[in-house]
Amino acid sequence: MPFPPLQIGDLTAKVPIIQGGMGVGISLSGLASAVANQGGIGVIAGAMIGMKEPDVAKNPLEANLRALRNEILKARQLSSGIIGVNIMVALTTFSQMVRTSIENKADIIFSGAGLPLEMPRHLLQLCEERKQEFKTKLVPIVSSARAASIIAKKWLSRFNYLPDAFVVEGPKAGGHLGFKAEELQDPALALENLVPQVVEAVKPFEDRVGRAVPIIAAGGVYTGADIKRFLDLGAAGVQMGTRFVATHECDADVRFKQSYLAARPEDVTIIKSPVGMPGRALGNEFINAAREGLKKPFKCIFHCVSTCQQEKTPYCIAQALINAMKGNLERGFAFCGANVFRVNKIISVKELMESLQKEFDEAMNSISKGMQNMQNRLGYANKT
Repeated sequence: MPFPPLQIGDLTAKVPIIQGGMGVGISLSGLASAVANQGGIGVIAGAMIGMKEPDVAKNPLEANLRALRNEILKARQLSSGIIGVNIMVALTTFSQMVRTSIENKADIIFSGAGLPLEMPRHLLQLCEERKQEFKTKLVPIVSSARAASIIAKKWLSRFNYLPDAFVVEGPKAGGHLGFKAEELQDPALALENLVPQVVEAVKPFEDRVGRAVPIIAAGGVYTGADIKRFLDLGAAGVQMGTRFVATHECDADVRFKQSYLAARPEDVTIIKSPVGMPGRALGNEFINAAREGLKKPFKCIFHCVSTCQQEKTPYCIAQALINAMKGNLERGFAFCGANVFRVNKIISVKELMESLQKEFDEAMNSISKGMQNMQNRLGYANKT
């Protein structure tokens, strides 16, 4: 049975899989276009996207905006599928990057690491200023039904705009997390519980505006069977990050990918990020040194995240992630999802999508066989 399509407004993804936006430089046009070409939604990560621009140290704003424009253009040249952009609310360049993404006709903007309460303003202002319609879909990333309700209420009351979808990210996700460190093991906050809660919280808003607001499950989704499970819980699709790192098309250095292949369950750790959030990463000597209080002095040249306090920060998070993306893991670390230790080989995006489809089919067939067996047993019992 083929995957059900994912409908977000007038956009239709043949495969209900969104590739998570992974900064810094892990998901750019190469990975995003490959996913889009397979029927999913490919996502370019905006965080420090201008890291390879020659003037990023002197002019970080323009360098990042230029790189964002170029990556969207490259993805468009490589794919006619759905291309999204992930922009963290905590970025100091958030407003400018949202406008740039809309101007360059990104299909979707995904936004988390804070509540994107002002995001519709930029879309509406551009439509007014340019006297044209921009169709970029706006999708907040939340970690609770309460956050989804707050955003929906604010957007409707201030902009008469309801989010086009919500991504619900659970505590097994990689990178920066929308939970306190002590909440990460709380069974009540498992994604299996969060998804139905957000689906229920959004229903009144769907009824009010008369359109669907699909819910996307994210954080710990690993197999085709997982996809089926969350679709059964009311999600319209899933977002996956870790699986896409271990693909040939991922934009990171091969040494970054190989760190996933070498990962063991005990290597996965939770760090206290300089930006003030917990983060899930692969432990290494760099992280150990930071925990031991060994600071790596730096001069902040990127000014990338508004919540980062340089005077209290043991290292530059942007530089550490840039180093990791380039394969220099002795000078940085790799963010990862909770299931990273299950990755055992690097494959193509096409192979990954095909394996997920096969697993989804097997899960569907298993249920069909179970129902048939039950019907057979009931039929036999009735005869006797």
